[in-house]
Amino acid sequence: MTDASSSGRSLGSRLFGSAPSRRAVLGAAGLGAAGLALGSTVAAAGPASAATRRWWVEKDDVPHTRTWMSWPSRKSVWGRQLAGVQQDIALIAATIARYEPVVMCAPEEDAATARSWCGPMVTVTTAIPTDDLWMRDIAPVFRRDGLGGLDAVGLGFNGWGNKQTHSYDAQVAKGIADYDYLAFSQADFVGEGGAIETDGDGTVMATESSLVNRNRNRGMSRDEIEAAVLDAYGADKMIWVPGLKGQDITDDHIDVTSRFVRPGVVMVQLPPADRNDVWARDAREQFGILAGSTDARGRRLQVIRVDGPDTVRSKDSKFVDSYLNFHLVNGALITAQFGDQVKDNAARQALAAAFPGREIVQLDVDRLMAGGGGIHCSTMHEPRP
Repeated sequence: MTDASSSGRSLGSRLFGSAPSRRAVLGAAGLGAAGLALGSTVAAAGPASAATRRWWVEKDDVPHTRTWMSWPSRKSVWGRQLAGVQQDIALIAATIARYEPVVMCAPEEDAATARSWCGPMVTVTTAIPTDDLWMRDIAPVFRRDGLGGLDAVGLGFNGWGNKQTHSYDAQVAKGIADYDYLAFSQADFVGEGGAIETDGDGTVMATESSLVNRNRNRGMSRDEIEAAVLDAYGADKMIWVPGLKGQDITDDHIDVTSRFVRPGVVMVQLPPADRNDVWARDAREQFGILAGSTDARGRRLQVIRVDGPDTVRSKDSKFVDSYLNFHLVNGALITAQFGDQVKDNAARQALAAAFPGREIVQLDVDRLMAGGGGIHCSTMHEPRP
């Protein structure tokens, strides 16, 4: 994900505009190991049992224990936009806390501000240092074993291909596993949580540009990376879309454009017909590939089209105008709105139809999304054991 000076993974610049420069390099950060905190009482699966069970990553809509987030604190990243981004993160956290617990990682010197702005329903911990707010990419992926066990897998976060300082962020996955007293292991590939979508039923999808990339997995073939992803996620089939290298810091994560709704069904956000930049072509290509794909169970994928907004409030070329960068919580779906009443309402209706029984909550988080990422990018769900 990206911050205030990043180019849009945005569907504003991503689907609809040019490819501007990415975010400024983080200020120097000291090395720090994530600390063990008092907190969760989730039972850990022991290493011996973990080795003999099949573990898999579930889809996002399973019941959650909590959502993990990270408080933005560095002016070296966000500059004058920092306070506004903090307000957006606080709004997201307070909204999620209406539906499930939220744990916010924050530096000691910013903890009081985070607590004040997020409110009493959000737990703020200083035990797990972070460099920035993009928890989807730095947190572990949680897996289930079908026997009541839960473990955590790190995806080897390396600053989106060593584009950013990540001395703290690289330790967050292990820090969260320790916080939860969960068994922890490292996947055999380098990637980020936002790079891989799973249906929880044997199928995953990703862009080649993000994972089959020397900046993350030098010396590994696509087949080798695919095998490592399938092993880590406990899946059987990988659907690849080409994506775009070097256009943004993530090398085109899939979670802005294409998301699983349930096994056999995906949503893809498409740009207005008159847009034909690289991001627009990328979205249309994803739609076409997925519409012609089958999943691990042999089902032809049903692809639901969601139209992106025609207009947005932000004038920032890096702006992410994705309705699909949503976060599922217990009983609700949290997504963005952009001030385009027609398209905002249409997206709300499409999401309500795709996720029946959930309240659809749309937030104005323009300042966050001008940083190249959105609500899904800034959160990581922890499934209930």
